Amino acid sequence: MQLFYGEPEDIENWMELVSQMSWNFPGLETQEKLDEHKATVLKFMGKRQAICVKDDAKIVGVMLFSRGRNMICCLGVSPDHRRRGVASMLMNEALRNLDRTREISVSTFRADDEKGLAPRAFYQKYGFIEDELIEEMGYPNQKYILRPIENAFGNLQKDGRAVK
Repeated sequence: MQLFYGEPEDIENWMELVSQMSWNFPGLETQEKLDEHKATVLKFMGKRQAICVKDDAKIVGVMLFSRGRNMICCLGVSPDHRRRGVASMLMNEALRNLDRTREISVSTFRADDEKGLAPRAFYQKYGFIEDELIEEMGYPNQKYILRPIENAFGNLQKDGRAVK
């Protein structure tokens, strides 16, 4: 398995995976919503903010992240490839691209939602903590945040170097 930045020629393979998992993503219930998401993915690809993991030529994990908003926007892994390091490959690359001197956010399921068990544990493994309860696309969610990295002197760090 290998990580790649999504390219427009990947979009059909990308959307095939998203369609298979759409039942688990509020806001992707209809073909119209999937088409809107496809246009969004293409925009993220154009900004090099769309990453995927491929097993041979098949996309088995996807992530969208926003440098401007400093957030993880979407993460999905094929059920057949879960617990094999795919999500970690995606998260590690996204964190290399986001500003660690600022708070990083992600939205996921609430604690009482059975869909949230694995995603919440995954984000917590990376140091994300619960923040406010929110609603997105008519679905109750929870915002998680990753606090900025500080060094021993209390200075924020960016890419392992102190920022003054």
